[in-house]
Amino acid sequence: MLSRKARGLKPSPTLAIAAKAKELSAQGHQVISLSVGEPDWDTFPVIKEAGIKALNAGQTKYAPANGTPQLRTAIAHKTKELLGVDYKPSEVTVSVGAKFILYSSLQMLLDPGDEVLIPAPYWVSYPTMVELSDGVPVIVPSDEFSEFKVHASQIEKKLTAKTKLLLFNSPSNPTGQVYTRAEIEDLVGLLRRHPQLIVISDDIYNQLTFGSEPVAPHILHLAPDLKNRVVAVNGGSKTYSMTGWRIGWALGPENVIQAMSNFQSQTASCASPFTQAAVVAGLQAGDDEVHRHVKELVIRRDRFVTALNQVSGWRAGFPQGAFYVWADIRALLERKWHDTVLKTSAEVATALLESQKVAVVPGGESGLEGYLRLSFALAEPDLTEAVRRIRLFTDSLV
Repeated sequence: MLSRKARGLKPSPTLAIAAKAKELSAQGHQVISLSVGEPDWDTFPVIKEAGIKALNAGQTKYAPANGTPQLRTAIAHKTKELLGVDYKPSEVTVSVGAKFILYSSLQMLLDPGDEVLIPAPYWVSYPTMVELSDGVPVIVPSDEFSEFKVHASQIEKKLTAKTKLLLFNSPSNPTGQVYTRAEIEDLVGLLRRHPQLIVISDDIYNQLTFGSEPVAPHILHLAPDLKNRVVAVNGGSKTYSMTGWRIGWALGPENVIQAMSNFQSQTASCASPFTQAAVVAGLQAGDDEVHRHVKELVIRRDRFVTALNQVSGWRAGFPQGAFYVWADIRALLERKWHDTVLKTSAEVATALLESQKVAVVPGGESGLEGYLRLSFALAEPDLTEAVRRIRLFTDSLV
């Protein structure tokens, strides 16, 4: 009865782990979830107030499929401020979260058999979304020696006559690594040598960066003339802690944006108008809150990574953005937990959840075995308790 796509489709690993953690919590267990990429702080008051005001004003009907003019204008202004590139409102589209926006862009850009380059480790949903769009994911691996970033020369070796897209994400989910301006300059050189290559730039964490700049280095900073070959994706979920509001957007060539808007009109219809009014407030008046939370994330990162590295068998670097730690747990593989020999990161994650009620994401789901992704977007007491439980678990392994 089910289609080929349905038979091969698996749920999002991060959401599946989060669901298991919530199930255990409902059973009375004190679960600490380091799995879902969700800030623990509330949506900013100015955003909530704007949403409530819009609800009370009756903004509860259909909105334009590509977003309200007010929001598209605000996105264009904010992007000019962050990336230094001018966009018209007609070059902006809005829909129900950056995840759907990414899927929409792939649907509108890929023909069957088109290849999409995906640096690994990657966000778990990238390859599946490419496959659902009839594309072919081509993984470009990295390792600890390159700080889990791929060089332009590695990407170039993967190019074929069928290559159409590069999915680029900085700061990275799952590693938190940020590409430097020099590394992006090499990427720009690659793009100039191969004019057929289009970039989908997943910028969802680009304001959650721990360097001296308020935004992560971007292709368009160095090469604004490549604007017509870049689809820049962003949203409210991470920067403004609006994960449940489901609001995301893309900026890019007008014909691509129009096609995405048409696709959205035939699928999701539109993002809620009161949600759109709310995120306008975040774009226009949320900077101080963003900067405050970034400073808090740096404090959490430093304490959490330091404590984690004191657990035997765990190694983690200090991420430069987002709110994830990419922990090397290869030293734990082949150890025994009860009667089970732990051979994969998924088995380690399962054992950790069952034994100590700490939820993490296995690195194998991101294309690199022997690692775990842990979110530090939690209150410090929870992070401290998580490390205590991790130590108990690790000490129990034979």
